[in-house]
Amino acid sequence: MILEDAKKSRIEICGFLLGRQEGHDIIVEEVIFTKNKLNSSTAFEIDPLEIVKVLDYADGKELEVVGIFHSHLGKPIPSERDIRGMKLWRNVWLIVDNRGNYGAFILKNGRVEEVEVEVIQS
Repeated sequence: MILEDAKKSRIEICGFLLGRQEGHDIIVEEVIFTKNKLNSSTAFEIDPLEIVKVLDYADGKELEVVGIFHSHLGKPIPSERDIRGMKLWRNVWLIVDNRGNYGAFILKNGRVEEVEVEVIQS
């Protein structure tokens, strides 16, 4: 779903990954798309009111925000802007491109680390 939308979009798509953590594993149960307030092909920003709505929704479903996703028109690796965002949102950042490639990253001890992604259809 995220990859398909990224392939069609000329701006960065963005949103939240909702789920739970089981040990070292992050289980994504729901994907919530949000509007890119910047309407930009090189950056994204989510309206704070939309963030509050997503947090309330997740709380009502007894889920956590386990990740943030967005797309790049280039390689799916964190930009400097992404790294600044990772300091605020300390969870998994899933970055996809418009060719079907993706990577997931966390900030650990001030360094960006790639984490393994296993896609399971349910």
